[in-house]
Amino acid sequence: MAHSSRRPVLALIALACLAAAGCARDEVVSASGTDQPPATSAPPPAPRSSLEPDTTNAPIERAAPPTLQPVALGRFDAADRVSRAMTGALRIEDSRITGDNGAGFLTERVAIVRGGDEFTAGQRYADVMMVDAGRPVELRRVLDETRADDGQAFCGSMKTGFLALASYEEAGIRVVKLVALQGDGIPAATAEDTQLCAATSYEAAP
Repeated sequence: MAHSSRRPVLALIALACLAAAGCARDEVVSASGTDQPPATSAPPPAPRSSLEPDTTNAPIERAAPPTLQPVALGRFDAADRVSRAMTGALRIEDSRITGDNGAGFLTERVAIVRGGDEFTAGQRYADVMMVDAGRPVELRRVLDETRADDGQAFCGSMKTGFLALASYEEAGIRVVKLVALQGDGIPAATAEDTQLCAATSYEAAP
């Protein structure tokens, strides 16, 4: 009789254990089962070399420096006593300036300044050339100088360092003003060795 009374109790305990086991399995499935999306991770960053331009396939283009334009080119007649003595008629080319009397200058164009700029402290191109302060002035460095046949030279026994040119039209005639400067440093308000040698004037040949 005692054995028969324990059977229902044992059956209830067994059912309870099975239910508990089923809950545990459900929790395990929920924690690691297929209902959850798979874990993901970001791809590794691209190596820096792949971000740099490939110069072998697509060369990098660099801007060319601006070209300084001449203010005047051509042949011009001497228009005053100084220009007649120093050069006579003058031919102005991209890299050479040549006088009819044999004077010659191999030059390089170094800057375009303004008449109002100073070539040394207190001295302006405009005042020496008799041009407007806003007038463009082409500055050339003299690389090599040949004296005139009679020995004349803009700076006497000293080498001409720079030539400055300005040009404008007056009464239908193209006028060129030329200034010769002595000194090795670039003419400027702070220049210490720049000196004025001569100022000359020319007119376009007919």
